[in-house]
Amino acid sequence: MKRITITICATVFILFSCNDTKTDDTTTSADSAKTATDTSTATAPPMDSAAMMQAWQAYMTPGSVHAMLAKCNGTWEGDVTMWMEPGKAPMKSKSTAVNKMIFGGRYQQSTHKGDMMGMPFEGLSTLGFDNAKKVLVSSWIDNMGTGMMNLEGTWDSTTNTASFKGKMVDPMSGKDIECREVFTMIDDNNQKLEMFCTQQGKEMKTMEILYKRK
Repeated sequence: MKRITITICATVFILFSCNDTKTDDTTTSADSAKTATDTSTATAPPMDSAAMMQAWQAYMTPGSVHAMLAKCNGTWEGDVTMWMEPGKAPMKSKSTAVNKMIFGGRYQQSTHKGDMMGMPFEGLSTLGFDNAKKVLVSSWIDNMGTGMMNLEGTWDSTTNTASFKGKMVDPMSGKDIECREVFTMIDDNNQKLEMFCTQQGKEMKTMEILYKRK
């Protein structure tokens, strides 16, 4: 195998050498100048390793928003209301969420259990704050699907509300639809989560959960 590789490399080198022999001096000079220009343009300034380390340290260090999330650790009982179609009566159910900080206080993981449409329901969410982008980040998976919902949001300290926007898949079409969530910290022991989805240009409230700390 090594001999075949050496033979191929040698053949390619000979072909290039032959082509170079047929090239006139003007072309060679132009190519040399172009190569020098390309090399000069492609050369990037050296990276400041100290500045890079400082930026990474700031990126990875939990801050005040992470500390705020940690205050929501514990077990929460939820009253769930779901709207499947406009004008139809909503479905009611109960749920439980257990929150805990993971990875050294960088993310909050929530494990959800309950019932949905007469079937056992399980969900898992991860919530964090991206120090570099300065936004809240959230992911969600559950046993009622095989996709993942990803959201980004901002925190309003005047209303104690987090507003998220993102996309989730529509099982009927297989295409993404826009969705948003509004999460309100009413007080230390009560929270409200509202979810909205947009289909065919119309937004509809699809879910509301009232959480109470257990």
